[in-house]
Amino acid sequence: MSTPNTRAHPPLQELKLRDFRCFHEEQAARLAPLTLLVGENSTGKTSFLAAVRAILEVANGLSDPDFRAPPYDLGSFREIAHRKGPNGRLPGADSFDIGCRCGGVGSRAVALDTTFTIGDGAAPTLVTERWSADDIWIREHRDNGIMELGCSGRAWRVPASADAPRRQHTLLFKDTFLLDLVLRSEMLERLQPMHGEVGAVSKNDRDNLLALLRERGDFHAVVFAGAPIRSSPIRTYDPVRIVQDPQGFSMPALLAHLFTQEPKRWQLLKEGLEEFGRSSGLFDEIFVKRLGRFEFDPFQLEVRKWGKRRKGPKRNLIDVGYGVSQILPLLVDLANPAGSSMFLLQQPEVHLHQRAQAELGSLFCSNATSGRQLIIETHSEYIIDRVRMDIRDHRTDLKPEDVSILFFERDDLEVRVHSLRFDELGNVLDAPNSYGQFFMNEMRRSVGL
Repeated sequence: MSTPNTRAHPPLQELKLRDFRCFHEEQAARLAPLTLLVGENSTGKTSFLAAVRAILEVANGLSDPDFRAPPYDLGSFREIAHRKGPNGRLPGADSFDIGCRCGGVGSRAVALDTTFTIGDGAAPTLVTERWSADDIWIREHRDNGIMELGCSGRAWRVPASADAPRRQHTLLFKDTFLLDLVLRSEMLERLQPMHGEVGAVSKNDRDNLLALLRERGDFHAVVFAGAPIRSSPIRTYDPVRIVQDPQGFSMPALLAHLFTQEPKRWQLLKEGLEEFGRSSGLFDEIFVKRLGRFEFDPFQLEVRKWGKRRKGPKRNLIDVGYGVSQILPLLVDLANPAGSSMFLLQQPEVHLHQRAQAELGSLFCSNATSGRQLIIETHSEYIIDRVRMDIRDHRTDLKPEDVSILFFERDDLEVRVHSLRFDELGNVLDAPNSYGQFFMNEMRRSVGL
């Protein structure tokens, strides 16, 4: 399945968590163009994906991320903040932190650090937001409206303005407001040195602060968050409004629209889907069957398998293996050039045979070389092995450093995240003794050791 030539964007390089769900002490996990989350059930892998989406929402200008939006429902603040309080007593932490680092070609690494506490309706609310690069930083305290700036070892505070509404400060994301803050003389006059430092903001300081503002744009990403279980197939579909959703409910309508209204795009998509279908053994051809003359008429989705000497009959999607309908929403978005740049996926291998799981591994490798970033929670050894072998055999341009394996290990009531990596031969490096221990024990038992 060919991968679209998407707009390249610098990937997230690191995620930091403190007092977030099962992550108590601050931990930093290495992210790469392709990141695989592995570990036992209930070790925080889904929470980790939710944290990635939340920090990206803040980076893209959302004041308060929705921690209950599908496919992640983490509950209220008290259900998200780490429960292990002093001496092991509840209610636990009164805040939690999520941070990330992004680096781009030709630019400095830019970091975003956020702190959340309990807000109205018991939902988490963002109270502190800090952008930084090298020794340059901008921090906003949303609870009191104070802004702080730092550059070249000096720092200044901008008190809250009585004539500026407090919610005007999504200011870090409104370039005109920050330009006013840094460049207009009346705003500069309000800067107060912090910690007794003296000295005005120089032109070089202003240029550096504005550069940080521009560079934080590297964080922008269109996120696809995929649910572990996608929508069930039905025999006949009615056209619906096409929107991206975790369960892929509108995927059939998108295929029908392209088939009717955009035949060139449909043909390209069809070829990509069929390429993966053949390599995975799921299907050889896919069709949209119109039950009327117009786009708003009902339609059906059909697939066909080939025999050794002749083609088999077309079969309705509901009449073939469940794995086909489960993987189609993901395949369609991966094959869409105008689709997402960031994929957060939960168990994409659900209902797939081992052969198809392995082919997914190759598909993820090729997509990770096209400017996209994929963070995938998986229990499939076949996906991991295929990624390992594709790196070893140079099947794509993916390098060992372009892949990160995050091993989530339970430690009493907390979880430790180990950042593992591959070498040129596909060997796993930096793994603790517990990594893969279950599979080794099962293998020893199977051979009678």
